[in-house]
Formats: sequence, structure tokens, C-alpha cells
Amino acid sequence: MSWIDRDERVIWHPYTQAKTAGAALPIVRGEGTLLFDEVGNQYIDAISSWWVTLHGHAHPYLAEKLQAQALELEHVIFAGFTHPRAIELAERLLKHLPSRQARVFFSDNGSTAVEIGLKMAMQYFHNQGKPRKKIIAFSEAFHGETFGAMSASGDHAFNTAFHPFLFPVTRIPAPVPGREAQSLAALEEALADGEAIAFIFEPLVMGAGGMLMYEPAALDAMIAACHRQGTLCIADEVMTGFGRTGKFFASHYLKEQPDILCLAKGLTGGTLPLAITTCTAEIYQAFYADDRLKTFFHGHSFTGNPLGCAVALASLELLEGSVCQERIGAIAARHAQFREEVANHPALVDVRQRGTILALEFKTPEQTGYFNQLRDRLYQFYLKRGVLLRPLGNVIYLLPPYCITDQQLDRIYAVLAESLEVFGVSTPQGSRESTVQHNE
Repeated sequence: MSWIDRDERVIWHPYTQAKTAGAALPIVRGEGTLLFDEVGNQYIDAISSWWVTLHGHAHPYLAEKLQAQALELEHVIFAGFTHPRAIELAERLLKHLPSRQARVFFSDNGSTAVEIGLKMAMQYFHNQGKPRKKIIAFSEAFHGETFGAMSASGDHAFNTAFHPFLFPVTRIPAPVPGREAQSLAALEEALADGEAIAFIFEPLVMGAGGMLMYEPAALDAMIAACHRQGTLCIADEVMTGFGRTGKFFASHYLKEQPDILCLAKGLTGGTLPLAITTCTAEIYQAFYADDRLKTFFHGHSFTGNPLGCAVALASLELLEGSVCQERIGAIAARHAQFREEVANHPALVDVRQRGTILALEFKTPEQTGYFNQLRDRLYQFYLKRGVLLRPLGNVIYLLPPYCITDQQLDRIYAVLAESLEVFGVSTPQGSRESTVQHNE
């Protein structure tokens, strides 16, 4: 029985309608930017496998550090115990984070990192006997799939079944170009009653909402407005962290700084699940008390897992190196060049870029968004040509591992350029789509 047949008997895949999606593609090996299926086809992973793989697949240095740690200590309860790798990772990470960040809280995925950040903010006011009741977020945001993270996200259709169970959030429009003043005015109105606990945002690039982008100055004004009212600011850097925007963290573009940061995805270079929520010393002090009820009662079985911490340290070491930093700059420069080449293409509404993230928004006769019908056709088109891209509706984005070669980037750009001609709005649906399979 093939891997596909075995998969279809037992697996339930994420974000997949099994009845209509077709069989999952079995990947049996990875190397650098490439993935290999069971019949020998290779695919350029242009999206870092859901934005996690910084340095490439099956990286030997990360594997070496993982093995060494597994032979030393695989896990220990993190309540009442600690271990060297967690301490070293916290110390090393804080050197890269905005200067006000002082404490590191471990968990295991991006949604949970956000959940922790929201709970920290809520209890911060509760512990001081000054409870507040309002969370502010962008209407287009996406912060994850746990209930707090879903609540703070926009009113997305894929959360419809859970809407009656989510806590209320005050949503404001994101300050995308041309809408900065409107967004700031909406925030100031939401802050006016003094009840806002926190404003949560994806800094500069809003991932699952369609890779929407906005400028640092707009976010600086919003953070400043929050701090004038004593409202905490939570930066969801789950996707934007670890060099994706061209700087170590997107928050480094800002003059104003958040009070809480949420990190995951690239933290371990894609090798193991690990997440971190950091906060300022002021927030930590609100929990530091003789009263046990002021404790932050949150934890997971694998909090501070030594294997994840060891690999995260190795990934940071690679990221800090000159080779990786040069590649980040080179990818950003190549993206900028391609953006200029296609910026005025009639098939596109917009082309936007921040660092190593490039997004192309296709014109479409139907409503744009996650469920746009162009998505499935684009996905199969790219896959047949050996490139893994996972469209967000009618938005195609590149977010490659930093080890990607110039030749591989050339191949991706060529495939993207071909898709602009095939899927232009004036082209009859499917009339020019190739039926050639990738292994021919």
C-alpha cells in the first residue's frame, strides 16, 4: 500500500477539506531548500514549510546539536526546575530583542504564545486591583487557532463555528497605505474610555490575513497612543521574527516598543515546536508577590523543553553569522528587483515587500480573500512546476529559507512570471494552463 493510501486511511490534515482537496503529497526527504517526494520529484520550498524553516531542511548542524542534547537531557519539568539550555537561550535571545524586554516565558506554538501574551496583559491589571475589560486588534489580523488567539483575530470565515464562544474584541482597520489616519483615529476612540487592556498587532506584515503590509511610522503612532493611556502593546512576531522582514525582529523598525512579544515558527529553524512570550520587567513585577493568587498559572508539559532550546540556540548561532545575514540581504534585494519588474503587470492589484517577504495580489473577477477560487488553480500550477507556494486566496507570497540559491530564486520568479500570463483576468479560465506533470 502506498504512503498516499495509508495517509488517506488514518490522517486528518490541517486547513484541508478532505473531500475536495485531493491526496496529500508524500514527502520522504528534505535537503536545503528542496523537498523530495516518494517518486523522486523535487520541489523548491518557497514558503519555508509554513514559515518555520530558516536555514533549510535536514540542516546538519541543527541535527548535530539535537542529537547531542538528546543524549544529555531530553526533558525535565519546568516548574521548580530549570536547565542550562533554557537559561542560555533566554539570555541570548534577550540580547536581540528590543531593550525593554526582560523576562522569557516558554511554550510550544505560536497560538499559545499569543494566548500567554493576552493572559499576561489581563492579569497584569487584575493583580494591581485595576481590572480592565477591552482588547483591541486589527480587523484583518490573524493570531492563531486557540480561543484567545481566535478572539483577537479578524472575523475570518474559517472561525465561523466558534464565533459564539469567543470573547469580544474591539477591532479597528489596519493602517495600510492610505488608511493610516483612519486607523489611528479608530484606535484613539477605542482607547478613550481607559478600559483597554492591550492592543495586539502583527508588526508591519499581517501574514494569514493576506500578507498586508504597513509602515513603521503608522505603528509608532499607534503604540504611542496606547502608552499614553496605559494600555499594553503586544507584538505578535510569530511570523515576522528572526530576520523575515530584513531585521532581526520587525519591532526593530520602530521607535516605540511593545510591552510583550510573541515568538515561534523560526525560533528553532523549523526543527522542533517551541515558542516564547517575552515581557518587560514592569509586567513581571506585577506577578512577583507574596500573594500566591498573583502567580501566573499557565504552563505546558513541554514548557522549556531542552531539545527545542538546544536547537533554537543552534539556529540563533547560524542566524547571527555573516553568511546568513548576507543571504537575508541578498534575498531582499532580489525580491525588490523582481517586484519592480512586475509592479505594473495588468494581472496584479498590488505587489508588496518587506525584507525576505514578497507578496503578489492577483486581480480576480470574484471577491478577494482566503476562499477565492483562484487559490487552488494557482497552487496546482506551481506544484506541477516544482515550486511549493501556498496561496492565501488570490495572494501569492514568497518566504523562502535563507539558504535558497540565486538559481532557485530565478526558477521561482520565472514560474511566477508565467502564472501572471496564464491567470491574468482577461484570460479565459483554464484556457492556457499546462497539463504537463512535474516528473515528465
